[in-house]
Amino acid sequence: MTNYASRREVLTNAACGFGSLALAGLCARPATAATSSPLAAQSPQFPSRAKRLIFIFMQGGPSQVDTYDPKSLLDERDGEEIEFYNSRNRVVQKQRVQKSPWKFARHGECGQPVSELFPHMAKHVDDYCVVRSMHTEGVAHGPSTLFLHTGATNLIRPSMGAWLSYGLGTENENLPAFVTLHPPMSKGGPRNYSNAFLPTIHQGTAIGRAATPVGKASIRHIQNTSLTLDEQQRQFEYLSKLNREQAGSQPDDELDAAIQSYELAWRMQMHAPEALDISRETKETQQRYGIGAGPTDDFGRMCLLGRRLSEAGVRFVQINYSDNGATPRWDQHSNLKQHETHALATDQPVAALLSDLKERGLLEDTIVWWGGEFGRTPFAQGKDGRDHNPNGFSIWLAGGGFKSGTAYGETDEFGYFAVQNKIHMHDLHATLLHALGIDHERLTYRYAGRDFRLTDVHGRVVHDLFA
Repeated sequence: MTNYASRREVLTNAACGFGSLALAGLCARPATAATSSPLAAQSPQFPSRAKRLIFIFMQGGPSQVDTYDPKSLLDERDGEEIEFYNSRNRVVQKQRVQKSPWKFARHGECGQPVSELFPHMAKHVDDYCVVRSMHTEGVAHGPSTLFLHTGATNLIRPSMGAWLSYGLGTENENLPAFVTLHPPMSKGGPRNYSNAFLPTIHQGTAIGRAATPVGKASIRHIQNTSLTLDEQQRQFEYLSKLNREQAGSQPDDELDAAIQSYELAWRMQMHAPEALDISRETKETQQRYGIGAGPTDDFGRMCLLGRRLSEAGVRFVQINYSDNGATPRWDQHSNLKQHETHALATDQPVAALLSDLKERGLLEDTIVWWGGEFGRTPFAQGKDGRDHNPNGFSIWLAGGGFKSGTAYGETDEFGYFAVQNKIHMHDLHATLLHALGIDHERLTYRYAGRDFRLTDVHGRVVHDLFA
């Protein structure tokens, strides 16, 4: 928990300590003040398998039976009317079975099946573990998306990135611990990267927003072109003095966060623009991500930014493939063939991220998590769509000590319900935290008279997922 006493002592006695610290790197002079930042890197609770996490969020629910969970029974019984439990209506109804429009083939040394939707990711199937037995809470996008990010469907809870920031801090004092790239404005919006009741400094830093070109994304006001460095320094030290006087001796989370943000902003002015500048990458690297190549350009830029930020020390980077509108990208209720559009935009960039991390020696201690908030039904909706399915769906996990080249768990013969080695979203959260050296039952924060945690009172670590 935050140690207010030590911070207040620093604020009271350190003579513009924040200003001196923040400007030390900018002005190439040694820092003489000492402070304990809440974003300072923390030791894990036990030896960790990974140091950082990249979450590639496929908003809308990619269909498991069209991507990573082939079912021959769908081909055999295509078009038949069969009784299924409808999660949305909570009744058993006759539904029309719909086969996948795409073929599956086995790839890699492991021979795991991957849909032809993902020819590039299929080449890396030896590098990740497909989890086919996920299930979650909420049948609508809003609740399920919130649950994926915060472990709750309808309450104000901290997001997973905020919990990691709180528990582990950042690997680079010049950058935030938690960055989300082009987050969606709907289906939870800012709550998906919120700190909620955690100290405000742990809120995710949003860069860009959905439906805007990634090339125009930046951290607003990261540079001050109207004042010289000397003028900025004097202004900053004056503000630090005012903050110190206002702080007094009473804890104030919002004021603390503002002071800490000033300090971090100073350091970010020198370091964040470099981390966000993909022009520093070779032409070959940019081409690998599909930058400058039509449908892959936008998401390719995001994936390359994700690698740069992660490599620079950001603890949790979220890369969002989402729309800033009513319909999330993978949400094909009436036109399943649109999966091809989204696969074309994301397949090559994601594969490039995996190979790039691997070549740089980063994949071993970086977790890459790919997936959506739920899956889709094996029966048709409308003419050729699929409805939401929280009962059984697929994700994959790479790096971080997970068993690569494997598939874990099973859905039923139609690919509807998880039936073998089931993994709830709470279990996934617990397992990811464990890989990062955190006991999900011990990462808690006392608020409103009780200890809260990401997994609430649930969750188990799935040790079988680790090599």
